[in-house]
Amino acid sequence: MEEEHFGEGVGRRWHTAAWVAEKEEVEDNTDANMEGALIARDRVGVQDFVLLDSHTSETSFLNNLRKRYQENLIYTYIGTLLVSVNPYKELDIYTVTQMQLYRGVNFFELPPHLYAIADNAYRVMCSEYNNHFILISGESGAGKTEASKKILQYYAVTCPTTEQLQIVRDRLLLSNPVLEAFGNAKTLRNDNSSRFGKYMDIQFDFKGAPVGGHILSYLIEKSRVVHQNHGERNFHIFYQLLEGGDKDLLCWLGLERNPQKYAYLIQGRCAKVFSINDKNDWKIVRKAFSIIDFTEKDLEHLFGIVASVLHLGNIQFEEDSNGHAIIRNGTQIKWISKLLGVHLSILQEALTHRKIEARSEEVLSPLNVDLAFYARDAVAKAIYGRTFTWLVNKINGSLANKDSTRKTVIGLLDIYGFEVLDTNSFEQFCINYCNEKLQQLLIEMTLKAEQEEYELEGIEWEPIPYFNNKIICDLVEQKHKGIISILDEECLRPGEATDLSFLEKLEEKVGDHAHFVTRKLADQKTRKSIDWVDFRLLHYAGEVTYCAVGFLEKNNDLLYRNLKEVLCNSKNGIIRDCFLLSELDNRRRPETVATQFKNSLMSLIEILMSKEPSYVRCIKPNENKEPGKFDDFLIRHQVKYLGLMEHLRVRRAGFAYRRKYELFLQRYKSLCPATWPHWHGPAAEGVERLIKHLGYKPEEYKLGRTKIFIRFPKTLFATEDAFEIRKHLLVSRLQAKYKGCLGKREYQKKREAAIKLEACWRGALARKEAKKRTWAVQIIRKFINGFINRKKPLCPENIEFVRLVQYKYFMKLRDHVPKNVLDKSWLRPPSILEETSEMLKKICIRNLVRKYCRGVTAERKVQLQQKVVASAVFRGKKEGYVQSINQPFADTRLKENDINPKVLQLIQGEKIKYATPVVKYDRNGFKARERLLVLTQSSAYVVEMAKIKQKIDYATLKGISTSNLSDGIVVIHVPEDNKQKGDVILHCEHIFEVVSKLCMLANKQNLVKVVQGSLRFRIGSGKEGTMVFTVGQESQIFKAKNGQLTVVSTQAKS
Repeated sequence: MEEEHFGEGVGRRWHTAAWVAEKEEVEDNTDANMEGALIARDRVGVQDFVLLDSHTSETSFLNNLRKRYQENLIYTYIGTLLVSVNPYKELDIYTVTQMQLYRGVNFFELPPHLYAIADNAYRVMCSEYNNHFILISGESGAGKTEASKKILQYYAVTCPTTEQLQIVRDRLLLSNPVLEAFGNAKTLRNDNSSRFGKYMDIQFDFKGAPVGGHILSYLIEKSRVVHQNHGERNFHIFYQLLEGGDKDLLCWLGLERNPQKYAYLIQGRCAKVFSINDKNDWKIVRKAFSIIDFTEKDLEHLFGIVASVLHLGNIQFEEDSNGHAIIRNGTQIKWISKLLGVHLSILQEALTHRKIEARSEEVLSPLNVDLAFYARDAVAKAIYGRTFTWLVNKINGSLANKDSTRKTVIGLLDIYGFEVLDTNSFEQFCINYCNEKLQQLLIEMTLKAEQEEYELEGIEWEPIPYFNNKIICDLVEQKHKGIISILDEECLRPGEATDLSFLEKLEEKVGDHAHFVTRKLADQKTRKSIDWVDFRLLHYAGEVTYCAVGFLEKNNDLLYRNLKEVLCNSKNGIIRDCFLLSELDNRRRPETVATQFKNSLMSLIEILMSKEPSYVRCIKPNENKEPGKFDDFLIRHQVKYLGLMEHLRVRRAGFAYRRKYELFLQRYKSLCPATWPHWHGPAAEGVERLIKHLGYKPEEYKLGRTKIFIRFPKTLFATEDAFEIRKHLLVSRLQAKYKGCLGKREYQKKREAAIKLEACWRGALARKEAKKRTWAVQIIRKFINGFINRKKPLCPENIEFVRLVQYKYFMKLRDHVPKNVLDKSWLRPPSILEETSEMLKKICIRNLVRKYCRGVTAERKVQLQQKVVASAVFRGKKEGYVQSINQPFADTRLKENDINPKVLQLIQGEKIKYATPVVKYDRNGFKARERLLVLTQSSAYVVEMAKIKQKIDYATLKGISTSNLSDGIVVIHVPEDNKQKGDVILHCEHIFEVVSKLCMLANKQNLVKVVQGSLRFRIGSGKEGTMVFTVGQESQIFKAKNGQLTVVSTQAKS
């Protein structure tokens, strides 16, 4: 049941997956959103012109192209054809990430891209083992060369590789800058215009890895070497050599760095171009030479040829008295002689004379100045043209694959685009003829072939009218009647042939052709736009007017025989390879340039016709190379001559995919139970059963006589996805069966081995276990014996047991050591460790005390000393002491600023240790007086304002008395002498602090008395008084009726 419904759900799942992908693109990525989401088509257009509602409208076509271009979406499909619009700026769409994104993905799954074309050609080539080519066409400046580079880079990154293959890839990639240096130039329309046609075959092995390549070149524009139009340059290599070559190289070549010094480089008046970095390009070319395997000798000869062309351009001829050309300044010709390895006098003679054969004799005929200049330019063109051919062959040699196994190829055709200049000459005629042939190829391989195939298959088809440009190709190339044949006749016929005689012959032979016009044949209106030396061809792309002047000369491209002899005897290895001595023996006239080009073009068409095509159509958006500018008129013209509207009409009416029944059935038969594994009936019936099982709808396909035609790519992709899933399933089954067989054999071997191993291993384990048990018994016995003898002195019987007990005790003690001096806990030791434990305990306590003492600050130490004195004096004797313990003693209660300066003077500079306000009670009447008590190092002073009322030396101090109650009374007892008036009775707020500091300064702690009830004090000489201490509800001090001083204290809170 699962297989029966498998095919029916394929299409539905594909639509769901596409919708999810489109939704994610809309949410996550703006550019991908523009590509994938049809909801944005009003703003960014559709990614496939086939989806246009008005697919026959050229205006709708241009509008869609404009929308996408304005959003930097330069690629759009017409079915499988890619339309590319040059953005004239860098876009971030050619990264390695983008390459990996398009790798191995079905063609329409991702937004249009050049990488999709490249990957599709590669995948089909790998799966079907056939050859492909990618035809890149468009006007000059439309981006064809860049497109071919991007395709090469894509294959270099995404194809399988090894170290050897990497060398091939590097050579493929770096052949481009070398060929561009020698074959590209700045023109009015393009700063890097290809002035030659290039077809490159990339060869792949059966694994899909690039293993080699081959390049064909067509019609290098040799005339550019000696002449450039205003605003154009010569080939890049000349400027790169002068700008980037090092000083020693230029000196060896006899060149100066300034291009203005060379006649062949200044005719276009733009030797320096802002957009071209010749110095940097030279570095790239030099690197490429080393990778492509050029030897130092090759480069020496090659640069010598480039320099000799520049020196040739600077040779000037003068007329002697006989009207013959001579070279007066021999500097340039000496350099040419050196660089080309030819004899100086022979070269000079060849440039000023022509060798003419008269019967059996050879006569040297002097040249006039004009012919000498012609000979000079002919040599320059011949040397450069043949060197370019040698360069291509050299690159081909480095790319050649010596392996003779069968290879598949993908060809890249990057050839000059259609050109319409202000003055169109022989080169434009050849270029536009080439484009006519390529357009004819497109017509034959797409439009015409599509219709013919459908008719042969019996598929209903709506005929589409299209312009068949074979009539124009015949006008140019037809034998005996075409323009090329007429041009060759004029070049070869005896007599004086001129460009005007060639034009007259054209009028005579093809004058009645509908696509040919001259001034003589034109009507009155058209005649004004055609000169007497012009002829006009109505190409498929539009009208082009050609100037016939120079056609005969450029077609002949003759090199005088004596000049060819000089070059054949050159010591320059490249020149010697290009000009073979065998040429001198051939008396036949060489083929003309036009005929050579026609033949090579025919060969190219044959090559392309034998391969599967992919198309890239490049469009130039404006003439000024401005980013963002969209020139409707220019683009409409290109859309017309690229045949895009015709192609769109065919794609919209036709089918996207077709395959022979046998091939289709062979590939997809596994998707249907009825056709798998073998179908024994006709292939057409098998395909019909298959597509019914897959759930194809009638509008999605047609069955022809020998092929199935599928209209929509999505139908094919759904089938391919189903095939991939089915393929993995079948492979999994085969692998499972095979692996099962192998696994069973392996299992039986392993089982036998395991039984033997297990037997040996069990024996080993048993022996090990018995040994372990024996060891355990011995250990247990030893420790039991040690326990029995534990109280004896250390001996062999108990030493291990004792050591174990010690170890366990010490390890446990480590986690239970007291953390501070107040922690008196200690782990109880076993009896054999009591003495050791006691020693450790003492050491630990000492260490804690030492650690604590070291952590006590000087200020804290003084505090503690004072508290110790206070404790010794008052602890357990006076109320309020306990509450005072946690209150730190102040250093002093008064600062020196609070004491009258006169008092400080009277103290005679003694340092004040402590000062506090007190209340003094007179000995007569016990009146309270506010005083200050000032303690110095040697004396105590009772101070009133600026007077010292009483000084008490510590040495004479007899004692200090205070009560046991919570009052603040202190009595300082002094000796009986004339200096002292009697004992001092003071009331202090901080009684414990004052007494402690006084005791410490006087060093008489033992003289302090704490009395109960009453105390006696001396009033004067021979007189004593009594002070009574009681407890009451309110603290007060007063003189009682009996004359005693009574001190009432409140009960201190415990």
